[in-house]
Amino acid sequence: MEKVTQPLANESALSGALDKNLKKLSARLGVTLALRGDQLMIDGDAQRVSFAKQYFDTLRELREKGHQLREEDLFIALDMLEEGPLTCLDDYTPSEPLNLSRKSVNPKSLNQQAYLQAIKTRDLVFGIGPAGTGKTYLAMAMALSFLQNKAVSRIVLTRPAVEAGEKLGFLPGDLIQKINPYLRPLYDALFDLSQYDQANRLIERGVIEIAPLAFMRGRTLNGAFIILDEAQNTTREQMKMILTRTGFDSKLVITADITQIDLPQPRKSGVIHAMKILAPLQEIAFVRFNDRDVVRHPLVQKIIKAYQKAEARED
Repeated sequence: MEKVTQPLANESALSGALDKNLKKLSARLGVTLALRGDQLMIDGDAQRVSFAKQYFDTLRELREKGHQLREEDLFIALDMLEEGPLTCLDDYTPSEPLNLSRKSVNPKSLNQQAYLQAIKTRDLVFGIGPAGTGKTYLAMAMALSFLQNKAVSRIVLTRPAVEAGEKLGFLPGDLIQKINPYLRPLYDALFDLSQYDQANRLIERGVIEIAPLAFMRGRTLNGAFIILDEAQNTTREQMKMILTRTGFDSKLVITADITQIDLPQPRKSGVIHAMKILAPLQEIAFVRFNDRDVVRHPLVQKIIKAYQKAEARED
């Protein structure tokens, strides 16, 4: 065991962010952390303490280079350090927030930052990873940002209507009412990011369209930001169909959790097939999320890890 004291150089902004996130950082670093004024006490295994000290030295260096570190940047810097030594700190720039009508959105992990950057620079992006990693939410935020900045003229949100072990066909109502439960997660993300009345007006005018994947057949979508959600439940034919709908000045973001495929034959998932055959194309970005990117309840991260271990044993 080892105990060291790390000076914070009276960085009040950094101290505040650290104090708020001390428990999360303690868990990630595997040490005990305690703030005493402008001093940080680090206690634990010598190897973990050494790594923690390196991490806080990195934060101080980033601050000295003029970066105003937000809460999110603490964890992005830690992601980078865990992947390998930060030899090129000059290349690290905290992301600018997406300022939307209702709130500002920041990436909370290195993969989330890479995801937003990929969407900005590529016309086709796959976001692959477990539940709660921000795949759909961040794609929606980018879509609204593009619409707000007039980079696209409309948003198209779609997902396959596949039943996750439940039968909804007996529900009363017309086709739209029957499929609405499948599309509810897209509405939830939309209304969380934008003003309710504004979002409804855009939907009524057709600027934002939310529809099942089957409704996309035969269309060409120009000037649109298209999000295909829950793509793990597409067939190969459906995936080919949506990939060929993209028109000029459009972006397509495909999100999928390949650990939760509800198709009768999971191995025939359209997204798994597409990932294999499209991998050589440099114009397409594939961003893979993991349990470190989970932004839901901390227990969700532990649940994902438990399932990953169990599935690895079964394989």
